[in-house]
Amino acid sequence: MKKIVSLALALCMVFALFTFANKPAAAAEETVLKLWCIATESDANRPAYLQAIADYEAAHPGVKIEMEAFENESYKTKIKAAMMGGDTEDLPDIFFSWSGGFLGEFVNAGRVVCLDEYFKAYADKLPESMLSTTTYEGKHYGVPTTFNIVAMYANMDLLAEVGYDHVPQTYEDLTACCDALLAKGIIPFGCAGKETWCVTEYLEPIIIKTIGYEALDKIFAGEATWNDPDIATAVTTFQEMINKGYFDPAGAALGNDETKANFLAGKTAFYQNGSWNTGEVAKADFKSAVGLFPVMNAERSTYYQTIGGPSDVLAACSASKNADLAAQVAVELGKEICHYNFLNAVGCPAWAVDYDTSSLTPLMVEIGQVVNSCEGLVLFGDTAMAADPAQTYLSYVALVYGCEIDGDGFVAGLTNDLG
Repeated sequence: MKKIVSLALALCMVFALFTFANKPAAAAEETVLKLWCIATESDANRPAYLQAIADYEAAHPGVKIEMEAFENESYKTKIKAAMMGGDTEDLPDIFFSWSGGFLGEFVNAGRVVCLDEYFKAYADKLPESMLSTTTYEGKHYGVPTTFNIVAMYANMDLLAEVGYDHVPQTYEDLTACCDALLAKGIIPFGCAGKETWCVTEYLEPIIIKTIGYEALDKIFAGEATWNDPDIATAVTTFQEMINKGYFDPAGAALGNDETKANFLAGKTAFYQNGSWNTGEVAKADFKSAVGLFPVMNAERSTYYQTIGGPSDVLAACSASKNADLAAQVAVELGKEICHYNFLNAVGCPAWAVDYDTSSLTPLMVEIGQVVNSCEGLVLFGDTAMAADPAQTYLSYVALVYGCEIDGDGFVAGLTNDLG
């Protein structure tokens, strides 16, 4: 399964206009479908989920959708235990998943409904490229709810204090900016060390800008070894930034919500994380802009290569007593969640845009311009890989952030454990 997404199709996807397909027919009697997701009250996706569910129930009086939301990390454990266990009684009818290897394990276990037949009515609304990360053995199993990249947000008011009117696009310019910020008493970056996936939002962009998207994609897919000396160089670059004081020293004990709050409060100059944060950043009380991490090795990478793709999906559980209806609802909900997420600036659309977008914030438009300029994407590492390899990978990333191993140790350890 390829995890590189064609951005040529993404351009068409963002701006093309299509007509709505027919919605699935309402059930004759009221049917309750259980939905598991991570759209907790603090999650930026929650409004889109609630609106999409309300729309569906209003159009289909015979169907009731009961949503239960779980915190990100605990959900990974819960959904894996439920889907891979022997008891099917407590399984949800529809569930959120990350694409790539994460969903792939459930597909291989026979727990997910194939959506090929259900997608036929939406062929003009959902580019095939947006299904590449949930296609296994040529069949489709996941409904994308958004499309995101790792973006580098900047507080331009703080950058202006040190003479910058742009987001640095070269590493030399970035380090000069960070040095100037430190001299002014401003912390350049915040990184949530308490949540290792947040650390990957810094390390993976440095790796891709050092070895290129094709090489990293093959490594995450298990088609190539971690034994690449340039990966060690990328880790060294990251740790040099840490040792220079470019990261908030308190960040090691902070979660993502706290780290993001510090950025939004003007306590750090940069915040590198998923583009699902765009809406919150746009509302901050400072002038904001967005860019990508700079190129480290121009012989292997380019500026518009980055981490991202349609990683958030809905799927239908094959053990559901109403599996057919669950699959229909999952497709329709996924489409509408994507619709509302885009308007709320919680990521770029994976589905064709056939609605008014005049309310989009300038920062969301800027993100769209970055996406449409991308020359290569690699899915987020902890979802591109299956759960067990991903956990091994994350454990080494945590050691890197704590400077407990160096670049050579990172490469040697992952080569030994994962190949």
